[in-house]
Amino acid sequence: MRAIFALLKQSCQWEATMLIRPLGKPGALGWVVQAHGELYAAEHDWDTSFEALVAKIVGDYAAGHDDTKEAAWIAELDGQRVGCVFCVREDDTTAKLRVLLVHPNARGHGAGNRLVDTCIQFAKNTGYERMVLWTVDGLTSARKIYEAHGFELIEKTPQHSFGHDVIGQLWARTL
Repeated sequence: MRAIFALLKQSCQWEATMLIRPLGKPGALGWVVQAHGELYAAEHDWDTSFEALVAKIVGDYAAGHDDTKEAAWIAELDGQRVGCVFCVREDDTTAKLRVLLVHPNARGHGAGNRLVDTCIQFAKNTGYERMVLWTVDGLTSARKIYEAHGFELIEKTPQHSFGHDVIGQLWARTL
């Protein structure tokens, strides 16, 4: 449907509606895992070990997160899930941004920036002093978002993950 609107954009005044909402509707947890697995396999040829990692992160969150210190959000574009991010406790003073994803259909609509803004604001309001995230090299769109939000690359580690040789990256920022 979005492709049809894109083709007709010159003759129609359709405006996309982006919503960032707390995770919680039935099916959202499964969508986070499925979307990561499918998207990273298609775009980066990553194997199912990545999907398994996301499933563990999501499962750990669902099984026992502290609502006062941890939260997760879904981005919706015209009512369809198109992105997500989690904020989890690393330690008493440090929050960790996890599983940021923006579906290709939503890129260019500001979903990534809004998700990261929401995550950072929650961490600040919760009293965290610092935020960290882990990613790998090659995810240039995400890197641009992280840099724009004040994250700095503090550590690089060569490793074999998700079926490929990658450089694991630890990013951090003060809040």
